[in-house]
Amino acid sequence: MHLAYPTIVAALLFSIGVYGVLARRNAILVLMSVELMLNAVNLNLVTFDIWFQDALHGGQVLTLFIIVIAAAEIGLGLAIVLLVFRNRQNVDVDRLRALSERGTGPAGPDEARPEEKAADEKAVEEAAP
Repeated sequence: MHLAYPTIVAALLFSIGVYGVLARRNAILVLMSVELMLNAVNLNLVTFDIWFQDALHGGQVLTLFIIVIAAAEIGLGLAIVLLVFRNRQNVDVDRLRALSERGTGPAGPDEARPEEKAADEKAVEEAAP
């Protein structure tokens, strides 16, 4: 087996994954692109493990660890995406400036709600000597 073929495929997969992370706005597509990049790394690890004829198969062991970490990442990532979708009805990454609900009142995302603004002004007055 030539070393160039799987390495080129891995480079293409990684490039597609980088493009997906940088160009996509949907959080689920970003997570899928990260998975593509991790699979490209896995392909390289297994390829070089076979090429160097490692007796301990370190590349394949590292690949198993990466698969476990990727599964945990997808589980947590999808849970976060679902919670964000429940709260905001949108999973557009560019629109998620802050994860807190504070400051997202009817006046817009940059201005606080009137009751929060009054509470902030009261706290400032109490803190002043």
